[in-house]
Amino acid sequence: MSSDKRRPLPTITDVAREAGTSTATVDRVLNRRAAVRENTMRRVLDAALALGYLHTGQVEALREPEPIKLALLLPRGTNPYLALVNEKARAFIEHHHRDARVKSFFIDGFDPDELSRSIRRHGKTADGVIFMAIDHPSVRMATNELVAAGKKVITFISDISTSRRHAYVGIDNFAAGRTAALLLGRFTGHVPGRVALIAASRIYRAHLEREVGFLGLIEERFPHIAVSATREGHDDRKQNYEHTRRLLEKHPDITGIYNVGGSSDGIGRALQESGRAQEVTFIGHGLTHDTRAMLADGTMDAVITQNPDRLFEAAVAAAMGKEGTQVPMELYVAENLPQE
Repeated sequence: MSSDKRRPLPTITDVAREAGTSTATVDRVLNRRAAVRENTMRRVLDAALALGYLHTGQVEALREPEPIKLALLLPRGTNPYLALVNEKARAFIEHHHRDARVKSFFIDGFDPDELSRSIRRHGKTADGVIFMAIDHPSVRMATNELVAAGKKVITFISDISTSRRHAYVGIDNFAAGRTAALLLGRFTGHVPGRVALIAASRIYRAHLEREVGFLGLIEERFPHIAVSATREGHDDRKQNYEHTRRLLEKHPDITGIYNVGGSSDGIGRALQESGRAQEVTFIGHGLTHDTRAMLADGTMDAVITQNPDRLFEAAVAAAMGKEGTQVPMELYVAENLPQE
């Protein structure tokens, strides 16, 4: 009879004994259940490798930092730019970041209570939350609670005032509004006329800052231009269409439209149906498939945008505690459109 006996497979108890720790600590290390001191983790992994409980590849993977888990909250609706941001964010994480994972969630972007609930809910399971902020007390409170719990909170596209959020990632929206006013004022010439503003909602600080910047520069540089009261279209193409159609019917002297928010396709449709698409200067935000088409056919004259790839790259960097890259404002007309 052979004297060889098969060596028993090592157990978690053997690893704990070899490492001089409890089995509960070994379980935490091997399953990443909770933070463990680096020295303890090293002893456990060295023991697991020496005993053959884990192979080299498994140990190397456990030595690497666990990917940060991020929740991306975006307003639901018909805004093509936000849909593009979601698409680009998921592609960026998949192809560029082994050390970060993201799940995106669409919520009612104009309800501060729902946003606050979403920040709290997803903040429980995520390491950080990235969201387009509504400047509202309940959102500030939810933000501060999450920061106090040790989570990263990053606002992007639109910021929030007097909160403890870690960083804002996006363009200077006040400067964007002034840029739109300068373009619109120069494009329409020195003929007296009327311009109209269409926003999503002033509860977004980004839209309020754009509007304030726009109105300020129009008053400073183009006093001959009258500005109609701002309509809120909630980034909905149908609402934007109806607002624009009524504005054109009521004010035959309209020479320009500035869309402070998104869903410019609704405005473009109303301009085209009115037969005035080539005579009314139209400036908006967000370079997407629909705004590209309207720039190309002359319905739109200029688009102010922020590159969604760079936007999300900077947001992830900020969530990981790194220096986020500045997101510059980009300006496109028909003659300088980049490749898709």
